[in-house]
Amino acid sequence: MDDIDKEIIGLLRADSRLSVATLASKVGVSRGTISHRVRRLEERNIIVGYTLKLRPECEPPHIRAWMAIQVEGNRTNEVIAGLLGEPNVIALHDTNGRWDLMAELRAASPADLSTVLERVRLLKAIRHTETSILLKTYR
Repeated sequence: MDDIDKEIIGLLRADSRLSVATLASKVGVSRGTISHRVRRLEERNIIVGYTLKLRPECEPPHIRAWMAIQVEGNRTNEVIAGLLGEPNVIALHDTNGRWDLMAELRAASPADLSTVLERVRLLKAIRHTETSILLKTYR
């Protein structure tokens, strides 16, 4: 990946709907070059999809929470496998420090979140968890 690829990725991160012509104009290369490079980035699984973002107030109502997870011994892969099967885990991160993993959770209601927490805590390789509900997002 060279500087042109990085510039294309940066522009698409800011607005994934930019046309090939607009990208070509901003990067200073031909439309054919943009098409070829984007296709190559997709084929190499560097670009794996395109998405949209909604303003937070336009999101359907739901509860988001962060769960910090401490794993028993060297059983992180076991916990990861269990969490990846949980539909309410929308992101999972390996971390350093006190916590081994951070899971971002989404639930429809407090009762739904409680059920999700119960399911996650049933994973035998989890030593300890701490969950914080996100109250407001600024960015």
